[in-house]
Amino acid sequence: MKIQFLGAAQEVTGSKHLITTDSGKTILLDCGMYQGKGMETDEANRDLGFDPKDIHYLLLSHAHIDHSGLIPYIYSRGFRGKIYCTAATRDLCELMLQDTAFIQKQDVRWYNKKMDRQHKPKIKPLYESDHVQQVMKRFYTVDYDKPYRIDEQIEVQFTNSGHMLGSAVISVNIKENGEVKRIAYTGDVGRLHSHILNTPQAFPQCDYLICESTYGDRLHDDALVSEEQLLGVVEETCMYKKGKLLIPSFSVGRTQEIVYVLNELYNEGRLERVPVYVDSPLSANATEIFRRYADTLNEQVRDTMRFDPDPFGFNTLHYITDLNDSKALNKSQQPCIVISASGMLEAGRIKHHVSNHIDDPTTTILIVGYCTPTSLGARIQDPNLRYVSIFGYDHRIRAQVTKIEGFSGHGDYQEMIQYFTGCQDVNQIRKTFIVHGESSTQEAMKDHLYEAGFRGIAIPEKGEEFTL
Repeated sequence: MKIQFLGAAQEVTGSKHLITTDSGKTILLDCGMYQGKGMETDEANRDLGFDPKDIHYLLLSHAHIDHSGLIPYIYSRGFRGKIYCTAATRDLCELMLQDTAFIQKQDVRWYNKKMDRQHKPKIKPLYESDHVQQVMKRFYTVDYDKPYRIDEQIEVQFTNSGHMLGSAVISVNIKENGEVKRIAYTGDVGRLHSHILNTPQAFPQCDYLICESTYGDRLHDDALVSEEQLLGVVEETCMYKKGKLLIPSFSVGRTQEIVYVLNELYNEGRLERVPVYVDSPLSANATEIFRRYADTLNEQVRDTMRFDPDPFGFNTLHYITDLNDSKALNKSQQPCIVISASGMLEAGRIKHHVSNHIDDPTTTILIVGYCTPTSLGARIQDPNLRYVSIFGYDHRIRAQVTKIEGFSGHGDYQEMIQYFTGCQDVNQIRKTFIVHGESSTQEAMKDHLYEAGFRGIAIPEKGEEFTL
């Protein structure tokens, strides 16, 4: 049996890992899109490293686009295998993949106009809306914690990883040559204490561990600290400076967590009557799915729902879907909070809000999640940067740019190791593969794992293959 690492290898995007058994069965762990460099990622996304027609099974850890975004693309290239995931992941994927198809269509239209002026070749979107509709028919849902046999050789189990609604550690048991080899793929692992999600749950003992390392070199503040930090930023920006608080946030997961915290502060009477706008059609639709699966969220959310039936809504909160209403926000002089996608500031309505307000000293831009080093969200955090280009125009940075780590959907290295050692006998793990992290972060994670007793630790390069 072999495993090849085709994405998220010494980088934090494009997760794709291909298992090929001795009998020729192929299992793809996630099929993520490269993100963070605009149209520069187009070539990387088209170069899969495998023939989609050869894939028998796709096991999907969660719905985030850097893990699921190329599923319609491989369908357009001939993939006709089965896709296994949790029910919440399927529902979120249907929404998010359609949104991604729409964004591609808009991006390609803009890019092709530019190429036409330069008399250069045009490109086509990776996939269309129809491909999303068709590939959704190939999704099969599996409950948490129930072993499921997908054929005579292969058994899978999904365990709640606490990263986002529906996310899972995928355990794969493969029987060949009279031996069962146990592989665990973490996907992305959440915090040990989340505002809305359950704690990552124990997954079955494995022989081979494939683990993410997004925050393998740092520690987070705890949840309570992040709540107080958020309240402090709101008060400073909206109360004292009478300005706008702009929060770039991923539409699915991060936005709902921030809205829930603001809802709690509102219920406690600690949040002044500041208008809060969630300016994202995808966020609005995704929140409906969170409401649908509210009984799967953590005990704190369920307790809140005993007296507040909607933990994702309060009197001063408004969900904006109409584009004209979004544009009107930019003209408004009213102090307010605007939460909008994308989280890395690479696209979406938030990019327009930032371009309109980054030169205003009363504005605060609050980063609440990971941004790849090349993204706009990462670049504006450089305290020495004075000007930044947005939509081809240079803008003077006068707004305050700040960050709160505690809202991250990824566990830090201490939380990750506590999680792993709490459910795994590290002496039984033959090899650990570190993925989904920048190179320097992965090296730090390797050291931390080694200190915790792990051995046989590898940091695969893109395309590198290992025999299990």
